[in-house]
Amino acid sequence: MLSLFDTHTHLDQDEFAEDRHEVIRRAREAGVERILVVGITASSSQEAVALAERHPGVFAAVGIHPNYAAQAQPDDWQHVCRLVDHPRVVALGETGLDRHWDFTPFELQQEYFRRHVELARQTGLPLVVHSRDCDQEMQSFLAQELARGPFAAVMHSFCSPWEVAQQYLAWGFYLGFAGMVTFKRNDALRAVAAQVPEDRLLVETDSPYLAPVPKRGKRNEPAYVVHTAECLAQVRKLPLEHLARVTTENALRLFPRAE
Repeated sequence: MLSLFDTHTHLDQDEFAEDRHEVIRRAREAGVERILVVGITASSSQEAVALAERHPGVFAAVGIHPNYAAQAQPDDWQHVCRLVDHPRVVALGETGLDRHWDFTPFELQQEYFRRHVELARQTGLPLVVHSRDCDQEMQSFLAQELARGPFAAVMHSFCSPWEVAQQYLAWGFYLGFAGMVTFKRNDALRAVAAQVPEDRLLVETDSPYLAPVPKRGKRNEPAYVVHTAECLAQVRKLPLEHLARVTTENALRLFPRAE
């Protein structure tokens, strides 16, 4: 029996409104024993906590996504700060930087990211970091913040070159691999995944997005993290059971509240 931890989902979203309980049931049947529901706004963070309260094995991350920071109301950040003491909250985020979309001015993205980093230092909770089309700026930002004090993090849905991965690993961060690593043309990403130290590797779905092969094009769900794990096991020449065990151990090291 596998024991997997899907370290990044958005099960609070409307895509799961009709069958959320069934989705969680299918995940458990597939061997996904733990699921992290990641907030992107104050309200979705609250819903992530509510889902974690209702479902054993489900945990929450709370935060404001960079693409939603411009929409945040004056009291939203304080609401996120109040949620961090909840025992089912195991991480902060989704936070980070995004140059692909232009929904939030970059300076405001940096401001909110900095707030999450400071809260991580205060609470000891790790960060779930979103980085899209901004490797250089992300590394510069993180280097400056790490110089002010340490914090733990996972680079979620990692898809950057090995040179970028090496810097994050040098900082002690974890790398989360989603369905993109299974895509036919992503040989370069698979090559990166093959080199990541075993104790820094995480698996995720980013449900409902990025469904892995052979489910590509469908709504993603936590049960499908098995396909991503199978791909990683293959490229790393490991038994699936071993890959599942070590990625779960890694996740529990990063998110100790999820024990």
